[in-house]
Amino acid sequence: MLRIEDLHYSIDGRPIFEGASATIPTGHKVGLIGRNGAGKTTLFKLIRGDLHLDSGVIQIPARARIGGVAQEVPGNEVSLLDTVLAADTERAALMAEADTATDPARIADIQTRLADIDAWSAEARASSILRGLGFDAEEQKMPCSAFSGGWRMRVALAAVLFAQPDYLLLDEPTNYLDLEGALWLENYLAKYPHTVIIVSHDRELLNRAVGAILHLEGRKLTYYTGPYDQFVRQRTEQRAVQAAQAKKQEARRAHLQSFVDRFKAKATKAKQAQSRVKMLEKMDVIRAPEDAARTVFSFPEPEPLSPPIIATEGASVGYDGTPILKRLNLRIDQDDRIALLGKNGQGKSTLAKLLSDRLPVMEGRITRSSKLRIGFFAQHQVDELHVDETPLQHIQRELPGQTPAKLRARLAGFGLMAEQAETVVGRLSGGQKARLSLLLATLPAPHLLILDEPTNHLDIESREALMEALNTYTGAVVLVSHDMHLLTMVADRLWLVKDGAVQPYDDDLAAYRKMLLQSDRPAKAEKPKPTAPRKKATRDEVMALRADVRKCEARIEKLNEMDGKLQTRLSDPSLFAERKGEAIVLQKKYAELQEALARAESLWMQALEKLEQAEGS
Repeated sequence: MLRIEDLHYSIDGRPIFEGASATIPTGHKVGLIGRNGAGKTTLFKLIRGDLHLDSGVIQIPARARIGGVAQEVPGNEVSLLDTVLAADTERAALMAEADTATDPARIADIQTRLADIDAWSAEARASSILRGLGFDAEEQKMPCSAFSGGWRMRVALAAVLFAQPDYLLLDEPTNYLDLEGALWLENYLAKYPHTVIIVSHDRELLNRAVGAILHLEGRKLTYYTGPYDQFVRQRTEQRAVQAAQAKKQEARRAHLQSFVDRFKAKATKAKQAQSRVKMLEKMDVIRAPEDAARTVFSFPEPEPLSPPIIATEGASVGYDGTPILKRLNLRIDQDDRIALLGKNGQGKSTLAKLLSDRLPVMEGRITRSSKLRIGFFAQHQVDELHVDETPLQHIQRELPGQTPAKLRARLAGFGLMAEQAETVVGRLSGGQKARLSLLLATLPAPHLLILDEPTNHLDIESREALMEALNTYTGAVVLVSHDMHLLTMVADRLWLVKDGAVQPYDDDLAAYRKMLLQSDRPAKAEKPKPTAPRKKATRDEVMALRADVRKCEARIEKLNEMDGKLQTRLSDPSLFAERKGEAIVLQKKYAELQEALARAESLWMQALEKLEQAEGS
């Protein structure tokens, strides 16, 4: 288990942890939550040993492996698949040693250990993880240098998942995934064989993939069993009890103090008054729970426009003369809430750029209302903020005629208070930068707001505030997000972007999730259709079926005999020391023999089944 006891840690004199303690049982899946800046990432660094404790203990089992995604993989010429395979350092070291080892006993040990860790299926496992995170078979063979930083972060995530550390520490892993990748990861983590601690603000992931919540608040850690929604209920009940106890104690203290004030000057009552003073001094103060400052988003209200505000007729759009989406016949009204579904690379961002007038139509036409104003938010805009300027300077550039007081009020409407308004962007948190970009996108009171992954870096409270703001906003919304909870609560229309087309998705998000997860599973064999009652088999037919069974059994016996001989030859240490070429040939033959044995056993079972049916008819 992971044990944290009386942890103290400060940064530049500011305490992050004061007497924090928690115990996480081995194999549990835990969501680490807390407001931005509370110290979640710092806790991960302390667990990994990247930072040194001021005092206290963090204890994990000896030789336990800790893994996480610290940064993207290098943009080198190594293929994605080989990069992921290299993450299992034990396998990589054994494979390298197998090529150079000369001691027969050591060679035998290496081969045994490779078999124990299932090294021969490693490539298939690595490929499956990469596929789940959005890389097809051709992309897995490409070098890392062919992909952007965000995609290389996915490769880094695939690598740590493949390595299967005993303690998997993930810090906001869905920030660089699309909805499809996030759903795959959620399903994968729920089945992960070791301990997982995940920092996430994704409510659905915290409900489905974890079985406990570790809450960081007030520099303390509290462990709650159950998923996120259960944590919310437990915490609400605890706060209600604490508030009631504080109110009751306050009334008791007021009563005692009233007695003291009334009778402390009277000699006959002085002893009783002094007794009550001591009672007041010994009473442990129960404080009412403090409500955290609530995050809000205030979107300006646009004037109504006649529908539709955007319509396309046979439109095609793409890049460099190559269409990505074709024959688009779409309509958006001002009261629409549309979520775009589809895997990465299908064209969601291309459609968003077309609607926002960032890409021209190649064929067909697009019609926009003459007074239409469009707000556009994408993650790259957060990265393009001026790091040496303050949020106040950013907004002054957009609204030069407004007073500083009005500009500060607008910033406050997006949770950027006086201190953040005067802080250069380079020193703001990711969530604060995202709120500034959202504010800049909504300044002109747009009739259509296009949001491409707006929740990255936003904590749960900020996501809830964004959801509320979008639901009260009177303009249209087109939303791309990996946050299933946000999509469920905001969108009333779903568009599926797939195979160069955009079509309404008539089912709900739960059905879409189920469809995606089923598509990752091997196809199930179709159940045989019911057939008419069989005629009773003749004696000759039964005898022929018995002969088939005997032939299959003879075949299996012969293959098992070959299997025993091959195993004897492969267990000879001198084979790998003196005849490496022969060893490789024998290993291939052994793999082929196992396949042949599996096929023979399958045919034998089929023959037995036919015989049983014939004898029972």
